[in-house]
Amino acid sequence: MGLKSMLKTYLLMLLAFLLLDMIWIGVFAGDFYRQALAGKLAEDVNWAAALVFYLAYIVGIIVFAVRPAVKSGSRREAAVLGGLFGLFTYGTYAVSNLALMESWPWLVTVVDMAWGTGVVALLSLGAFAFANRIPKQD
Repeated sequence: MGLKSMLKTYLLMLLAFLLLDMIWIGVFAGDFYRQALAGKLAEDVNWAAALVFYLAYIVGIIVFAVRPAVKSGSRREAAVLGGLFGLFTYGTYAVSNLALMESWPWLVTVVDMAWGTGVVALLSLGAFAFANRIPKQD
């Protein structure tokens, strides 16, 4: 992946991840998290911290899943590496909370890890497909 194609892929993944995560949190899982983590959630989102996460996380997905898959030409590798990256990164957060926080719910840990695995596999697969459609001239 050249610099221009990587930047295009990055921007597309950033928008897709923001959209998917907002749908996940806003439509499907928001009430689940509010109930399961009652008393543990901040009243307001720290948008600066959230932005840092999203900007950095996409770099991680590209480095550890998308680029290796594009290099090998394997769609399956994109999905597997992306899913593993999501499992390990979301799992690090969720299992650390389970280990260190009083009354952190097991169910939140499992749901977070499943979401991370699925969404990052999907993002990686989409980014792989997109990157392979970009002309290789850059």
